[in-house]
Amino acid sequence: MKFSMIFEAQLADPTVEREHQLLRDCVEQAVFAEEMGFDRIWAVEHHALKWYAHMSAPEIFLTWVAARTTTIRIGHGVVCMPFNFNHPVRVAERAAMLDLLSGGRLDLGAGRGGTEQETSLCGVDRDRTTQEVEEALRIIGQAWQKDELEYEGELLRIGPHPVLPRPRQTPHPPLFLACSRAETLTRAAELGIGALVMGFAGPEAVGQMRAAYDAARAARSGDSFVSTAVNDHFSVLCPTIVLDDGAEARRIGTRGQRFFAQAIGHWYGGTGVPDEAVVEGADEAAEMRKAAEQVVARLHEHDIPVRPNATATFNADHAYGTAEDAIAHVKRLRDAGADEIMCLVQMGTVPQAACMETLRQWGEKVIPYFRETASRETASRETASQEAASRGTAR
Repeated sequence: MKFSMIFEAQLADPTVEREHQLLRDCVEQAVFAEEMGFDRIWAVEHHALKWYAHMSAPEIFLTWVAARTTTIRIGHGVVCMPFNFNHPVRVAERAAMLDLLSGGRLDLGAGRGGTEQETSLCGVDRDRTTQEVEEALRIIGQAWQKDELEYEGELLRIGPHPVLPRPRQTPHPPLFLACSRAETLTRAAELGIGALVMGFAGPEAVGQMRAAYDAARAARSGDSFVSTAVNDHFSVLCPTIVLDDGAEARRIGTRGQRFFAQAIGHWYGGTGVPDEAVVEGADEAAEMRKAAEQVVARLHEHDIPVRPNATATFNADHAYGTAEDAIAHVKRLRDAGADEIMCLVQMGTVPQAACMETLRQWGEKVIPYFRETASRETASRETASQEAASRGTAR
């Protein structure tokens, strides 16, 4: 199992000074994550989402981090692939350059960037985003495997051109798709690409999503693959704050997640601006429930069906507490089918000190627990295999 962290560059009570410090803090966390033994960092791409994500140019952020690190993998989680955000050939060029200069450490995820706030900024046709994302993946999958790209699809036609440079990884960096619903998981499997599962609903829901992904993998024919290089990696979001004081970690984590959930509700569902006030001694679990009830009331008001995803972000059953609490939660995610635990630490109201301490606790206690367990299991299997071989020889 792999361990990573994802950066949204979330910011409560945004000012220019706080924004600038936030991005420097994210770099500090990413560099420290390598020291603490994390396998990968991911960076999102969002545009014009005040009170939510200020990570508008992840290719710059990831390049800066790559230059300051040596081993940790660098992931786009994700590039907004509709053409008016990023032309597919430009994505391929930038990604290959970063993969080359980082020594082959890049992973490339795709997503829609589908909020009205973002699509209206860049003139994106919201009705075509899903189709454009898939066509972009097909173009990128081909661009890196031919001396000259020539493509004729339903939406784009590209005459013969070399796409330069070629990436370090052969034939190209692993491809992923952001997935929050069974339909997108099924499509990711059919396309032959990994899943970045952004669900908040908990390990049971992760298990159901893994089952949907695996069922689609088992049923696929390969006709829809976007590349000859198939990636079946299943990465799962894990909000987490870990401190020696478990109660304080839960308070900070739940407060940060409430801000995150309210920000998502604001930009994706038209609810109010996130509540930025932090009241000392507040019952954060109660405040989380209250915020979820407000979202449900808003949906009822507009006669919009209340689906499970509508309130999933308000589920606070995550890796908040002590290292032992985090280990117990990660076990549940592992058993649900996670190939990778994608830690969400940097939430809008979480202080930098709590972020750094969380990374230290994961690096010193949580990650080693699972790596040592895996080593023992491997050694046990090898011993059993050797003993079986010896018995066979003796006969």
